[in-house]
Amino acid sequence: MALNQMITETLKKSEIFSSLNEAEIKKISHFFEEIKFRNNETIFLEGDPSEKFYIVAEGNVKILKHTMMGKDIILELMAQGDVFGGVAVLDKKPYPASALAMESTTAIRISRQNLLMIMEEYPILKLEIVRYFSNKLRDAHEMFKNIATERVEKRIAALLLKLSEKVGIDEGGFRKIGFPLTRQEIAEMVGTTVETCIRTMSKFQKKGMVKSSNGRISIKVALLQRFIEE
Repeated sequence: MALNQMITETLKKSEIFSSLNEAEIKKISHFFEEIKFRNNETIFLEGDPSEKFYIVAEGNVKILKHTMMGKDIILELMAQGDVFGGVAVLDKKPYPASALAMESTTAIRISRQNLLMIMEEYPILKLEIVRYFSNKLRDAHEMFKNIATERVEKRIAALLLKLSEKVGIDEGGFRKIGFPLTRQEIAEMVGTTVETCIRTMSKFQKKGMVKSSNGRISIKVALLQRFIEE
């Protein structure tokens, strides 16, 4: 895909910028740059100055928080069209978490100055940004509520369902999550131990609710939904 085409196609798939028409997207695309990252390459670190607003073009990005104990906790997994580093750029504070590429990843990015400039030119973007981050905040509240109130098995089931909705591919009666996901990564996202996650995933596999192949997890959506509702 040509450079400018990569940028315009990513903007069209973004919840924020898709509100613009073809001509407007083409015009603002010149303010973005494409940047590629290798598997596990750091995009930015927690505490770095927030100078760039990123959108995933291809691949996936992990958002990590570093704890006082020296452990990394995965806060979120970003897929195509997702914005990351955005809130920090808008409030001019350091990045509150780190971003790490998963597999080979391509992102597009824009400077704070240029972002603010196009927001002034296209006021609809202000509304779309507020809507986008309000939804993210709502998701975060739901996640924290689940961690506080639901047992581990239901938290894992809910996470797998959410990821399958976001980056799932229907395949042979299952819905495959579109990127590799380790038991440790699942454990970090739901706030449990790797051992508990391994036991839970084994239980799900025995019941036919999930299966794993080449590091990819596939789920039976209806069975997991029924399990959560029990």
